[in-house]
Amino acid sequence: MGSIFSIADAIDMVRRRIVTIIAVFLIGSALSFFYALSKQHLYTSSEVLQVQSPKIDAELAPSTISGSSARRLQMIEQQVMSRGGVLELIEKLGLFADAEGMSDADKVGLIRRAVSLEGVAAAREGYSDDGTVSLLRITANWPSADGAQQIAHEFSQRTIALSISSRLEQARETLAFFELQEAAVRSEIETLEADISRFRTENDIATPGNIEAAQREAETVTEAILNIDRKMLTLQRQIAAPANTRIEKRQREADMLELQGLEAERALLARTLERLNDSLVGTPELDLQLAEYTRQLTDLRAQLQQVSARRKEAQIGLQLETQRQSERLTVLEPAPLPEYPFTTARKQIVVLGAAASLLLGLGVAFALDLRHPVIRSAAQMERELGLRPVISIPEMKPVRRKGSWRRRLSHLGGRPPGQS
Repeated sequence: MGSIFSIADAIDMVRRRIVTIIAVFLIGSALSFFYALSKQHLYTSSEVLQVQSPKIDAELAPSTISGSSARRLQMIEQQVMSRGGVLELIEKLGLFADAEGMSDADKVGLIRRAVSLEGVAAAREGYSDDGTVSLLRITANWPSADGAQQIAHEFSQRTIALSISSRLEQARETLAFFELQEAAVRSEIETLEADISRFRTENDIATPGNIEAAQREAETVTEAILNIDRKMLTLQRQIAAPANTRIEKRQREADMLELQGLEAERALLARTLERLNDSLVGTPELDLQLAEYTRQLTDLRAQLQQVSARRKEAQIGLQLETQRQSERLTVLEPAPLPEYPFTTARKQIVVLGAAASLLLGLGVAFALDLRHPVIRSAAQMERELGLRPVISIPEMKPVRRKGSWRRRLSHLGGRPPGQS
């Protein structure tokens, strides 16, 4: 420790360097005082938002809003902290009214540093983290208590409003997308049905309903032809039988007339049956083209069914968002009005600065002693050199007496003191 080995050495060092210690102490205390005056008090206020779960179970009424709540809140934070949003908040609350020369960039930077949004993750279900947030804490630090409260509350309300508007916008866009997709599929189905109808008309192909009717009509005509054939066979047998009497001859003539009528009716029915069979049977090329049309129509109808189901789900999701029955943000703890600043008190800064200045002064004094090592006592000489001094002469400082300058002037003039 250089020349300090005891309390007496320390006291002697303080006595010798008292001017340096006091100078450092005064300078440091003055700097601490002015720093404390320039230090501005800050108040903090926090508003806590809770992320509430949907009122209706997701399996019964699924929401169309996808993604984790943490990502959605991150996007909302980016919108809230945007330059335009911060400037709008500054204008609404009248912040920096007395800072006319401050630029907008500096104002936005101060607000961004003064406000923080911190999310609290929800409890995990199992080992996977789904990014769900249960709480959102908005904290504002400001030189005034009411300013901190207003800023925290305003950011909270803006966060809630942006959350509602973003969810509503996403639900509306989802519903509009599926409505447009459903309209497009319906248009494709109508166009394809028109093509199929034109194809059937151009190639004289019956529609599915007409085919069934034609098949039933062909069965009826075939059955009628069979009945006529049975009657004709019976009449032919009767005509082939010998007719001896006049009555039998007249009966044969009547049977022949009836047989002719049956033959004419059978020919008409045969032509009708041939026409019906021609309408039911087409060429292989037409059948392949018609099968392709049918397959496309079946696919479009299945796609329309899926899109219609999605559109209904989107309608339910929009109703949930409109009625605020889905996931939503609510104020759990309003921003309180802070009573005391959270920054260090000015008196404490001055006291700590003075204490540090005193320690710095002692350190400077000790450094000066180390820089100029001098043996100042008998004990120090015996300790450093191993020699015990016989006589210790204290430092003698000359004492100036009154009138000494007159005597010196008299000696210089060659006159004895006391004579003119």
